[in-house]
Amino acid sequence: MKLLVLNRVVLFLFFGMASCNFSEKNTEPLPDSEAETQQIIFHSSHEPAKANVPFSDVVQVGNLYFLSGQIGMDHSTRELVEGGIESETTQTLENIKDVLQQHGLALGDVVKATVILADMEDFDTFSRIYSQYLPQKPARTTFAAKGLARAAKIEIEVIAVKKETNSSD
Repeated sequence: MKLLVLNRVVLFLFFGMASCNFSEKNTEPLPDSEAETQQIIFHSSHEPAKANVPFSDVVQVGNLYFLSGQIGMDHSTRELVEGGIESETTQTLENIKDVLQQHGLALGDVVKATVILADMEDFDTFSRIYSQYLPQKPARTTFAAKGLARAAKIEIEVIAVKKETNSSD
């Protein structure tokens, strides 16, 4: 039965695509896009304690900045903040803000966030604090995972876009 359904889906896709009217304009090769020629930059951390970690805090591709996940660690003590999900969420977002600032970005430049919670029961509390830091409502994915680094209750990674500046500014 499953094979029959799969065959019908494949046939539908095949004949659906075959009946599409592709104009000549759409079949020409695409010009080289700027994104294909962008240099990839693996930025070193601004924190000396993270000099030898096996990942970059930020990877830059053109004007896109991909930040590694941050947890609610107080970077001056290298320990998780106390106080549960509220304190950890606040510290996590402050850490993200610090990393963004190192690259001339702000929280308002964030366009996508991936949030990992240790417990989905913390969703409402996390979301309330998160929306205060990111009121522009970037695209977001939130899920729970068993066991975050350092037994954290939350980890957030973001993608930010550096806006082009006008040379007449």
